[in-house]
Amino acid sequence: MTALITREELAKEIEAGTVIVLDALGGEYYAKAHLPGALPLVEADVDAQAPTLLPDLDAAIVTYCSDVSCPNSQQVAGRLERLGYTNVRKYREGIRDWSEAGLPIEP
Repeated sequence: MTALITREELAKEIEAGTVIVLDALGGEYYAKAHLPGALPLVEADVDAQAPTLLPDLDAAIVTYCSDVSCPNSQQVAGRLERLGYTNVRKYREGIRDWSEAGLPIEP
């Protein structure tokens, strides 16, 4: 199971620019709202896009989706780990928790 990251930890890492954030919802959900600087990556696209999008297998990566009931972030994280990425974490609470805490989201 992928390691978890808290909202507070993630906010600090986004602010410091030390993490790559991946929105596992993609599509219209990503277009509507996503965490600051997040890149869209859904499970079906991981194999094709990860080598170009994430060339450093040791980069700090965090996946998220809507909330704790959404499996997408774990699916993307698990696929990345199977491809050899070594520093993948999951923000389990997702964009719902982030926005309810009053933190910024991007359209």
